[in-house]
Amino acid sequence: MATRAEAQVRTPLQRQISQLHTLGPTGTNCERAAHEWLSWGDGEAEVVLHPTLEVGVEAVAEDRDAALLACVVYPALHELVFQNLDWLKLAECFVVDTYNMLLARRPGEAGNGSIASHPAPVALVGADAQDRVRLVSSNSQAAATCAAGETDACVTTAPAARRFGLEVVRDYGPVPMGFTIHVHAR
Repeated sequence: MATRAEAQVRTPLQRQISQLHTLGPTGTNCERAAHEWLSWGDGEAEVVLHPTLEVGVEAVAEDRDAALLACVVYPALHELVFQNLDWLKLAECFVVDTYNMLLARRPGEAGNGSIASHPAPVALVGADAQDRVRLVSSNSQAAATCAAGETDACVTTAPAARRFGLEVVRDYGPVPMGFTIHVHAR
């Protein structure tokens, strides 16, 4: 795991970034990692949230001072890297804990119906419930989908569950996770 002492190496990279694009909506592990990474140095980039990293990389393509923060378990990260190899390069990798990952539901729900989940943590629903999963674009979006009554439960982060008033069925705790910073090949 990276430490604050190692952050001194990060400062020049952070200084060249005006915006750090990542997965939203608010409450995602990517948003958490973006703020954590920025706190390690003196960079003052704005964190910009997108519905998918694919949308985020399009925004980065138009701004040479922008960067993309991705999660190493993002289902299509390999496609983002290789489809944009002519202009985008991996500049850094680091590890931070995610928010506590939860199986949550609307208060009073039996929890035996459909379950919203991002593809990455979908295994947390258990093998016996895979046929009831509705895939969504982020852990935070899973909470929003559940809160709106579109599913009965969700795999999400603790802040997203709180934000949408969901109750915890199971708390898996934080997960040490890898994140990547991608910038324009200069």
